[in-house]
Amino acid sequence: MKGSSQKLAPYLFIGPSIILLTLFSLLPILLALVISFTDMDLSGLVNYESIRFIGLENYTNVLLDPSFIKSLGNTLFFVIIGVPLVLIFSLSIAILINMGKSRAFKVFRVVFYLPSVTNVVAVAVVWSYLYNPTLGLFNYVLGQMNLGPVPWLTDPTVAKISLIVLAVWRGIGLNMIIFIAAIKGIPGSYYEAAQLDGANTWQQIRYITLPQLRYAIFFVSITTMIGWLQFFEEPFVMTKGKPLDGTLTASLFIYNNGFQFSKFGYAAAGSFILFFAIIAVTLIQFRLQNKAES
Repeated sequence: MKGSSQKLAPYLFIGPSIILLTLFSLLPILLALVISFTDMDLSGLVNYESIRFIGLENYTNVLLDPSFIKSLGNTLFFVIIGVPLVLIFSLSIAILINMGKSRAFKVFRVVFYLPSVTNVVAVAVVWSYLYNPTLGLFNYVLGQMNLGPVPWLTDPTVAKISLIVLAVWRGIGLNMIIFIAAIKGIPGSYYEAAQLDGANTWQQIRYITLPQLRYAIFFVSITTMIGWLQFFEEPFVMTKGKPLDGTLTASLFIYNNGFQFSKFGYAAAGSFILFFAIIAVTLIQFRLQNKAES
């Protein structure tokens, strides 16, 4: 009797998690996959008989949609520029804060982490005023330096860069905490031995800190890249994908088709194309990491 209870115990512990995962993650994903093969729209919510199975038509149309192609290009731009910036800034700040001996550096840790936990809508409203072409602080400062105003959110390319600046500022804090935790796990004896051998600070960072952080760097790069491939909040709140679809991301394209145009099947197909793209890029990163280790 006791043996059977012990065998059942693990299933009782993981059972609730499995049920919740199935109900709120796996089942919606499976349902979205089914919807992606239909022409379901707003009328389909009322009358299921109006929904038609159309096979791969949604996928074909999405892949041929110029707006979707442009949104993929914009998303790629955000990933290529944003991910390295987040990694470099968060890692550099984590190393500098860890090297600091004063209590002021603990304050810096909080200061850099605060944007990550601040509501993105509130942040976007403040930054919208900063980017305002006539009343904004940035153009005011440029004006004081006898420089012309910058179209922060009205030029397609500049708007992309403006959103990247905001997203990098928000993304540094969480990754910085991960890096600081990883740095704390490096044995101090490594640095003591390096100091006895005459290694300076930069050599200690290059030959001890960075190699010891390779798994943390890999983890942060994976999670950051996935986040940027799903880049949505900042362009949704600040630009709505404008101007000229210059800040339209793949996630925003899916949202617009699903919740503004009520093309649920079309939006579901777009979401699965993005899903498979994220899976493919993640697998490539894993393969490159394994190759580097071997």
